Amino acid sequence: MAFSTASGYGNLPNGNFSPVIYSKQVQLAFRKASITEQITNSDYFGEIANMGDTVKIIKEPEITVKEYARGTTITPQDLDDEDFNLTIDKANYFAFKVDDIEEAHSHVNFQQLASDRAAYRLADQFDQDVLGYLSGFKQSAIHGAADTVNDTVNGAVAVSTAGTDELLSTMKLDASDFTDGSGTAGSASAGIAIQPRMPGATDATPAAGDTFPLTLIARMARLLDQQNVDTNGRWLVLDPVFIEVLKDEDSRLFNADFGGSGLQNGLILNNVHGFKVYMSNNLPSAGTGSSNTGTNSTSNFGVIVAGHESAVATAEQINKTETYRDPDSFADIVRGMHLYGRKILRPEAIVAARYHLA
Repeated sequence: MAFSTASGYGNLPNGNFSPVIYSKQVQLAFRKASITEQITNSDYFGEIANMGDTVKIIKEPEITVKEYARGTTITPQDLDDEDFNLTIDKANYFAFKVDDIEEAHSHVNFQQLASDRAAYRLADQFDQDVLGYLSGFKQSAIHGAADTVNDTVNGAVAVSTAGTDELLSTMKLDASDFTDGSGTAGSASAGIAIQPRMPGATDATPAAGDTFPLTLIARMARLLDQQNVDTNGRWLVLDPVFIEVLKDEDSRLFNADFGGSGLQNGLILNNVHGFKVYMSNNLPSAGTGSSNTGTNSTSNFGVIVAGHESAVATAEQINKTETYRDPDSFADIVRGMHLYGRKILRPEAIVAARYHLA
């Protein structure tokens, strides 16, 4: 009984006429936005059936242009048919049991509730894995943000100059890429210390390895420009910490008149330096992450990433979801498997940056 009882009160002392009533409304857990499908190339989705299947992707051949002089003997160039593979090599599953008696006595459809949650958890793991992979990191544990530098090539690198994380070293930003007023840079592999440029501030030059949020985004855009990456189809994924600092620098960015859209499937801004901007809690994070404060840290940082929609290919499929009777009890078992693959196709169209708060 929820109400207190005065001392000496003896009427219906056991509270049996105050039964517990279970609400028909179920409190659902909050869900993170999944953005992988919005920023990757899923053109190969229909060509994948079962785990182990491989799609060979042929690269556009390079053509050599030569100077011509009258009378020159022309030697035709042999075309290269170089290709690489997108392989379905990742599999996750779920399985749960619903007892017949519990199902009969309950006014809540637990099987449907659990199935919905299972589908979300599979999608969330897919999002964490792919965002980590295209940023150059991998998960040390399932259902956790990628926190370890990726050192295993998925098949073969798309270009010979890519590292074991399948990215180009020139497209990875850290504290060594930003200098102070005297030209001194921060430490290599350390996070860039981000600080907002407050309205009316007179100090326009941050410390070595530090920079302003819009300056970092502009640098990422410039690197893509230098690689001739199309401006149409560019995206940028930020975590909540970076977005907070960005709001401190210029809150007008998030007004509707400036392209702000609110949080809709992760999309929060339509155009910042040519990027569609998404928010995600599934970006890579090392140590205490991007909320770490102080000098440039090599062990505590978050990662933001920008790129083009053609840079990474994904192919995913829920191969099988089934319900069957448990042979050892009176219950239904529901299980499902998610098969997918991902491949960096154009590393020149991805820029990743390590950062934390100044």
